[in-house]
Amino acid sequence: MFTGIIEAIGTVTRLEKEKDNLHISIESGLTSELKIDQSVAHNGVCLTVVKIQDTVYTVTAINETLSKTNLKHLSVGDKINLERAMKLGDRLDGHIVQGHVDQTARCTHIEQANGSWIFAFEYDTAYNNITIEKGSITVNGVSLTVVNSQKDTFSVAIIPYTFEHTNFNTFKIGSEVNLEFDVLGKYVAKLVSANTL
Repeated sequence: MFTGIIEAIGTVTRLEKEKDNLHISIESGLTSELKIDQSVAHNGVCLTVVKIQDTVYTVTAINETLSKTNLKHLSVGDKINLERAMKLGDRLDGHIVQGHVDQTARCTHIEQANGSWIFAFEYDTAYNNITIEKGSITVNGVSLTVVNSQKDTFSVAIIPYTFEHTNFNTFKIGSEVNLEFDVLGKYVAKLVSANTL
């Protein structure tokens, strides 16, 4: 379980394909605090630490994960948002995030807004995921509030701290991002659709 509050930015140092799996090595200031078998969210994707060497650790993404996330597009040198699993009893500063990406989206608009930034994203509605105005959404692992919710698009407002301390500052029009929709909203939507059949 995660909160969507990014702890650090990691840098991809090595990518190694093994059959359908991708071993991703990441250099991070968090590495010294990690241990083997620990869960860490990478751009919102929960992956298990399988190797640690000095300031670099390695995780493995299976084909199922690669097919549903933007991790398949990683290159050496890319910046990746990192968050360790929350501790029981900690403050929940973001919202409840599972680290299970629902689908990807494309950045369609970036606008500077007098000290902050507005990012718009478009996603495929075939998966029946929805956003609601002022509801929660996780973009590349970052807990955010939805503004301008539409059928297949939404926007988020990014403050300078978030822009500087996440990989939002690398986004361009067309960038693919990972989305995890609000877990409570997903259950409500499922219950409503089940009762209307």
